[in-house]
Amino acid sequence: MSVPPPTRRGWARPEGHVEAFLREREAWVLRHLDGLARERDAARVRGGARDGGQMLYRGQLHRVRVRPNAVAGRRSTVERSGGDAEDELVISLGTGERRPLERILAAWLRERASEAIDAALQVHAGALSVRPTKVDIRDPRSRWGSALRNGRLMFSWRLVLAPPASLETVVVHELAHLRAFGHGPGFWALVASRRPSHLADRAWLRRNSHALHSALDPAPDEG
Repeated sequence: MSVPPPTRRGWARPEGHVEAFLREREAWVLRHLDGLARERDAARVRGGARDGGQMLYRGQLHRVRVRPNAVAGRRSTVERSGGDAEDELVISLGTGERRPLERILAAWLRERASEAIDAALQVHAGALSVRPTKVDIRDPRSRWGSALRNGRLMFSWRLVLAPPASLETVVVHELAHLRAFGHGPGFWALVASRRPSHLADRAWLRRNSHALHSALDPAPDEG
């Protein structure tokens, strides 16, 4: 919920409006707060960026494995591999590595995100008759992507943790903004022309937003 500025008529004292809103939607608020608490508990159980922890990658849970690098002097590497029971993200620690595991994984994931986003741009930009002027990969907390009128696009690297379909839908969404700013019928028609499943893809991101943003959080006993 956002509150209008106090300069707007009737909103000089917003407390009464806010309290009325919360009373009217108390059940909805409590249900969503309970859902967030369950998501946080599930993230803590998965363990994130630690040896033996689990985290999402391309929409699937992967087990994190940590081992010393077999080649002396080599830098730390990350590799996705198929384990006996589940896929794994194997971190081979270089000699003298001082970065925490979450930073090592984040750097690798950012590279994978850049590759996946670039591939989706190559598929859809021409079909939508647009050409981005620049693409930035960042880690925003409130959005998965954005587009400016000058053609500059921004995407969250955490999209690579989501199913490829959701990542592709966000890419199409931002590309479509280069032809139609705003979210009118014409804009949504453009998105649907490339991603008929966009409603389900976006719903997955809404449901799993907390899991993606907390994926690399250290376990509680690690601080």
